[in-house]
Amino acid sequence: MGTELGTVALSFEDFKRQNGITYWLASEFMNMLGYESLASFKNPIERAIKACMSLNIPFEDHFMSFQQDDGKKDYKLTRFACYLTAMNGDPKKPQVAAAQAYFAHQTRELELYIQGAEDVERILIRDELKEGNKLLSAAAKKAGVLDHARFQNAGYLGLYNQNIWQIKKTKGFDKNDKVELYEYMGRTELAANLFRVTMTEEKLKKDNVQGQYNAENTHRSVARQVREMVIENVGIPPEALPVQPHLKDVKKGLKTGAKRLSELDKTEKK
Repeated sequence: MGTELGTVALSFEDFKRQNGITYWLASEFMNMLGYESLASFKNPIERAIKACMSLNIPFEDHFMSFQQDDGKKDYKLTRFACYLTAMNGDPKKPQVAAAQAYFAHQTRELELYIQGAEDVERILIRDELKEGNKLLSAAAKKAGVLDHARFQNAGYLGLYNQNIWQIKKTKGFDKNDKVELYEYMGRTELAANLFRVTMTEEKLKKDNVQGQYNAENTHRSVARQVREMVIENVGIPPEALPVQPHLKDVKKGLKTGAKRLSELDKTEKK
């Protein structure tokens, strides 16, 4: 890892450019992360931009789109943009893993304990889940669901084998707390809930499910299948997945990180 870290540090710092601002070209940064083309690099860039938007940070300040001489789209990336893009890269690529380790080392040196790839992904999945719940609510209403709380609880019963108040207790919260459990979920648990929500919506529409009772049964059945997948692949049930730091604290850390990383490049220019 030491050799990989040194290689990434050398290539990353050596490839920075300055023209009023300090930046890296996406077309060069992609090679450092093991991507062969900007087309294949599109997903990490787009997910990094979404993360930036979720933090309410103007993404145009960090991802500056322009056209190369041959007409191809490229980006000027700030250090923070490079950080977010690396966090959204394919972790199976050794170059991505090394880059993530490099940024972790760099942020520790700045006394920044900002989150890594998993918590950046938590932010993105949480945003997808918000939209997914809206679509599920619309599908449930069309199916004739009148008691939405009962319909939602049916999904919790299927996924967690517990009612919502029991899940709160299991996770260490008071059952009467108006806590939003999604904000404390890790990536795996958020992904399981996103899959539950998405597949239930599809099932309600595909089977033209009608009526409160049938909709609840559908939600519970789909969620139970997701529960079995989690147990099979993770080895523990969803209710045993650990509670994570509140996402507002994750976002706060990342916003502080964006500011400090920007200050680092301003300091180097002096």
